[in-house]
Amino acid sequence: MKIGLITAGSDSTGVNSAIRGFGKAVANIPNTEAIGFRDGFLGLIEDRKVNLLEGTMLSGILTQGGTILGTSRHAPEEMPSPQGPIDRTQEAVDTYHRNNLDALVIIGDKKSQASAYHLSQAGLNIITMPKSTENDIPLTDKSIGFDSAREIATQAIDRLHTNANATHRIMLVELLGNSSGWLTMGAGLAAGADVILIPEIPYEFDVIIQAIHRRKAAGRNFSLVAVAEKAKSKELVDFMELAASKRASSLEEQGQALERIENNYSAQTLLLARRLGEATDLETHITILGSLVRGGTPTAADRLLANQLAEWSVCMAMEGQFGRMACRKDGSVSSVALSDVAGKNKAMPLDHDWIRGSFQVGTCLGVSELPA
Repeated sequence: MKIGLITAGSDSTGVNSAIRGFGKAVANIPNTEAIGFRDGFLGLIEDRKVNLLEGTMLSGILTQGGTILGTSRHAPEEMPSPQGPIDRTQEAVDTYHRNNLDALVIIGDKKSQASAYHLSQAGLNIITMPKSTENDIPLTDKSIGFDSAREIATQAIDRLHTNANATHRIMLVELLGNSSGWLTMGAGLAAGADVILIPEIPYEFDVIIQAIHRRKAAGRNFSLVAVAEKAKSKELVDFMELAASKRASSLEEQGQALERIENNYSAQTLLLARRLGEATDLETHITILGSLVRGGTPTAADRLLANQLAEWSVCMAMEGQFGRMACRKDGSVSSVALSDVAGKNKAMPLDHDWIRGSFQVGTCLGVSELPA
């Protein structure tokens, strides 16, 4: 049997651990080969193959961040070209067959899961592993890279705490969180942030301002605000929803219109900092962690998860379980249909323990009471 491997989408630490686990598992199965393709789907299309089991390629990568195969955010169905995005799916299919692959394993983020499903629909034997610093891939407890990102973000907020205290500032820490608040909530709660703002809960400026005033009245002339990059105020959400409803009739069209409108609004953290500074007479300072949380040495938890999913993906390939994503549910490895993952998001449930717990200990979530 011959199995291919690519790493696609946004980078996440822990991917090299998965590559190593995959290669080691294949090496222990007689008459089985493993080849990798560099730079994600683009490398697959251009047949940039490499023998994963040759020489010392897998040596010393367990603790390394990044991916030895490289990655890219390009999707086979939407590859960039001078004429605009073009569909190069057939070229990916041709590479698969030219290399006589029996299966292709894709370690990818949320967008890559959708592209993997697209290749599965094109007739390829596809298996995926989830990686995401934002933990936004559905139907798995955790994605590779999330635990490491949360640890890095927690340490960053811890360090900013002393600076905020010394300078009497409102320190805003912006974290990755395009459509879900797992990273911001997890790191904010672990580091004891005073305010945590996530995309799932539109915030009210007045509620945050009142919380900071209460801290000032109690003699604490500083505050730490952990905010997801796409967290929005309730007034902005109301405005966008009204604008979308006027531009479209059906719910589907309204959703598309809302997405287009949303893309026109950025720098919400900057606006938040200015509003808080004006209302509280405290200096505000923004730290944007961004891709910082994607790098560095993976945590033990991420290494273990990566190894589990890698070994399980090889088992799935040997058993012919294609069109599925390896996952971990309730502590055990399993798999789910790619059709149930592709194009979907994993938002934080509003009744999640982290949300309820942070609210109960007095953390400001930007609302006076939790939404039902």
